[in-house]
Amino acid sequence: NERLNLACVGIGNRAAEVIKELYKTGLCNVVALCDVDLEAPHTLEILKLFPNVPRFRDFRQMFDKIGGQIDAVSIGTPDFAHFAITMMAIDMGIHVYVEKPMASTFWETELMMQKAQKFNKVVTQMGNQGHSEPNYFQFKSWQEAGIIKDVTRIDAHMNFARRWHTWDANIKGFPYPERIPSTLDWDMWQMQTLGHDYNKDFVNGQWRCWFDFGMGALGDWGAHILDTAHEFLQLGLPHRVEAVKLLEHNSYFFPKSSTLKFKFSKRKHMPALDINWYDGLDNLPEIPSGYGGSSLDPNIPAPSTGKVETVKLNPGKIIYTKDLIFKGGSHASILEIIPEERAREVAKLLPEIPKSPSNHFANFLNACKGLEKTRSSFEVAGPLSQVFCLGVIAQRLNAKFDFDAVKKEIPNDRFANALLYGPPPAKGWEQFYRV
Repeated sequence: NERLNLACVGIGNRAAEVIKELYKTGLCNVVALCDVDLEAPHTLEILKLFPNVPRFRDFRQMFDKIGGQIDAVSIGTPDFAHFAITMMAIDMGIHVYVEKPMASTFWETELMMQKAQKFNKVVTQMGNQGHSEPNYFQFKSWQEAGIIKDVTRIDAHMNFARRWHTWDANIKGFPYPERIPSTLDWDMWQMQTLGHDYNKDFVNGQWRCWFDFGMGALGDWGAHILDTAHEFLQLGLPHRVEAVKLLEHNSYFFPKSSTLKFKFSKRKHMPALDINWYDGLDNLPEIPSGYGGSSLDPNIPAPSTGKVETVKLNPGKIIYTKDLIFKGGSHASILEIIPEERAREVAKLLPEIPKSPSNHFANFLNACKGLEKTRSSFEVAGPLSQVFCLGVIAQRLNAKFDFDAVKKEIPNDRFANALLYGPPPAKGWEQFYRV
């Protein structure tokens, strides 16, 4: 019945929400706080909640100094910064809760999976929280009952405005250097990507916009829309990825809209399947007859602007099978059969959706105590994250390429293949790339 000792790396913005949710379970004590921008406005809430907890700017110093007192760590840093923290924590036998996606390159994600497999007593959980909600249990039970079968196509869509949509796509370089805030350790913020000059448009969520730091709309929302389909349809990795249409493509930040196609091979008794991804304000998939309204999951965390947008189609997916069409939202949202008359015809066949025994945060902490198994472990979440890494490569290069899922390489495009690994890590960060 003892509480776990939790350290928190990243304590502002979304990371603050994760910390509060983990603490609210009553299953952990917060014993360390680590952030490269301590005492900046966005970190103050957590600092006030835990005023007597040791504070660090460098996660390496935290682990070196008090690692023996830490049972688990939450990681709520930018996508590119998940990797090194996770690798060091697992090496020390510390359980890891890391926000989605797992990492920003295919190979870093691969190494994280290998490390977790090597240290298999360490519990891992990726933070796509809907994977412990009705969305998860419905898909699982409907598939087991034969309601969801013979899926051949999924259209996934995320059409909210993004931070970079008002930027100039004719950019010729990164923004000009600015004075580094006194609270921020800029070199530590960059970690293995060291070499960029500070600009306010790199930090506090703006990192999502840049190929060098984030993963755009796909990396941000893909794990909340495609997670259940990817797991229960056993999709693994695609054999082909295509940038079908990109609006205002450039070499620095994500396109204003993207249409991507992922082609997955036949699996066991399941047919080949295409996932079509649509992001951008007016970049919508085909809407099937009888679709009806598009609701927004009320459990989605509020955006940093504080405003919930009104769009033509809220984030979600349309799943096409041999006999049925399903529409669904994101996060915890469940699927509906469309049109309504078809839903009424099969209503008597639908199994009851089991209730979740624990939310995503309690699931992680209970798993650390040996009471449950995490639902989004690296074994499950790793290949899903790698799908998004492949999509980002197609966006970055405006390319179409085949992918060898056995050798884990892009055989006929050396530029795309190099991006599986990304640039070499900055000096001093090479040690984290060893399993």
